[in-house]
Amino acid sequence: MSESKNNLFRDLNPQQIDAVNHVDGPALVVAGPGSGKTRVLTHRIANLIKNHSVSETNILCVTFTNKAADEIKQRVGGLVSESFKLPWSGTFHSVCSKILRRDGFNIGIPPSFVIYDTDDSVSVIKEIIKDFGIDPKRFNPRGVLETISSAKSEIISAEDYEGYAQGYYQRTVAKIYPEYRKRLQNSNALDFDDLLYFTVKLFDTDPKVLEKYQALFKYILVDEYQDTNKAQYVLTRQLSELSKNLFVVGDMSQAIYSFRGADFRNILNFQRDYPDAVIYNLEQNYRSTQVILDAAKAIIKNNSTHINLDLWTDRSGGDRITVFSGNSGNEEVAFVVDEISDGIKMGKSFNDFAVLYRTNAQSRAVEEALIKNSIPYRMFGGVRFYSRKEIKDIVSYLRVVHNPKDAVSWARIINTPTRGVGQKTAQKLKESGWDLEEIESVAKIPIKKWISKKDNLSTTELMDGILHDTGYLKWIDDGTEDALNRIENIKELRTVASLFVELDGFLESISLVESVSESKDTFDNDRVTLLTAHASKGLEFPTVFIVGMEEGLFPHSNSTDNNDDLEEERRLCYVAITRAKNKVFITNARSRLYFGNIQTNLPSRFISEIPENLIDFKGLGFNNHFRKNKSEEDFLDDLEYDRNSFSWE
Repeated sequence: MSESKNNLFRDLNPQQIDAVNHVDGPALVVAGPGSGKTRVLTHRIANLIKNHSVSETNILCVTFTNKAADEIKQRVGGLVSESFKLPWSGTFHSVCSKILRRDGFNIGIPPSFVIYDTDDSVSVIKEIIKDFGIDPKRFNPRGVLETISSAKSEIISAEDYEGYAQGYYQRTVAKIYPEYRKRLQNSNALDFDDLLYFTVKLFDTDPKVLEKYQALFKYILVDEYQDTNKAQYVLTRQLSELSKNLFVVGDMSQAIYSFRGADFRNILNFQRDYPDAVIYNLEQNYRSTQVILDAAKAIIKNNSTHINLDLWTDRSGGDRITVFSGNSGNEEVAFVVDEISDGIKMGKSFNDFAVLYRTNAQSRAVEEALIKNSIPYRMFGGVRFYSRKEIKDIVSYLRVVHNPKDAVSWARIINTPTRGVGQKTAQKLKESGWDLEEIESVAKIPIKKWISKKDNLSTTELMDGILHDTGYLKWIDDGTEDALNRIENIKELRTVASLFVELDGFLESISLVESVSESKDTFDNDRVTLLTAHASKGLEFPTVFIVGMEEGLFPHSNSTDNNDDLEEERRLCYVAITRAKNKVFITNARSRLYFGNIQTNLPSRFISEIPENLIDFKGLGFNNHFRKNKSEEDFLDDLEYDRNSFSWE
């Protein structure tokens, strides 16, 4: 073996070497978390170029993020030569955009087309809804766009969608979809979904164009194959039909994006689609201890739809999983703070810690606990709780009730939700000093009613009244996953409000938290990371806290009635646990203030799936609930005893 080839395989394990050495024919690489899948992708590309004389222009490598595409290019450049650019390495959307600019004219798409982002598309749909006389309260433009996006991901045309539409909502969208397509076409524009949709249509319509790209892409590599939707699946099948040299990498157990249209069955059906496919399992983990891997494997094996991997590592043993059960949500976050503080005293850095949660709304309690204890933190993939738009909107409503002359708050909410108050009208109201009579007359905001009742209502009751009178929750509820998160954030703000009978105390508390939070931005980059379990995929941390591990929270209440959804929740738990290198803490509370109400949840079923010998129980002794020989009746009896014995003291 030549020296260059030796260098190429020097740092690979036997399983990785087998996958990298695969040249012709279809192959599936089942890559467990932390098993070096990016290394396999980059080394295989380098192997094709250096040892099999494959031109870089004949290699197509598609990823789901620009960051992943850039990393692959950089690593291949380091293995081969900095002069190699891999011109056909990128996201599905970037590759399709390049194809359409070259050959889209064959189906009437001009090379100079512009790409509309989400805001552009929403604006077009808003115009259509207005022109068609459709009620915008019942048909939120973003929700309509998401429905159209789902149709395009399933390769359903604007003309055909009517045949699939069920119910009044979808039948109305079926009227909007063709007009939306027409208006984009008149503007020489495509949206992001169009890039894939029309590339698939191009190949279906013009066999010669398809043959050209089939001949060009002699070797095709796809990262995160478990996250592909139907359009991406069909596209890769079209392009690989001639050579059959399709090399896909993924992990069924990390398929957590069905809400984005991803279909995990694509990876499950790979062998059916390609009977001659070779399967390579990457089972050696380079991230976590064996205890962490054993816990993760014990959880995921309860799914009926997964590809079994026997994960192992050279890091035998390791700290057991700590499961802490607090009496309340406050005790839970206090435990997290104490453990982080103890770690810092032992020489660890704040960067060593990550706190994961199932929903964005759960960040609020963690943020406040960290702020009160002067622990710096960063929000990964999101914004701080009190900086979220919906939170600032509702707080602004409460501020004008407390102080009707609050010009900043009035400017924010005078047309939120939209009520026909334009810039000129808002300017006149501002010049009037935000006269309440004028506001009620022009904006139909019952501000005087709220002010008259504020001394007789609790903060929660006042907030509920404002939400009802303004229709704010209906206004933001467009049926999307983002809307669900925003509504949950508002409900969590209600939790905070329930702690304050008087409005001024509530507003003062928020102001203090906001001011301290902003001052934390002066810290250096050594911070605790806060993020959702979804956002954690692809990341790793020495120590991971997974908070709120209770039925209804994780798994989420929206997922417990459907087996497919429940199995995705279990995969999400698997992803969360395998983010940790050295230590995992799982926390929950017997009783917590949740959305303004005291709520008692059962511990998450996922905890009971971890073998007891892998767990250290702390706190209130919830370990009794996880004994394998306990009956459901015993479990409920214990919970009833705990409830009757509950005390705030």
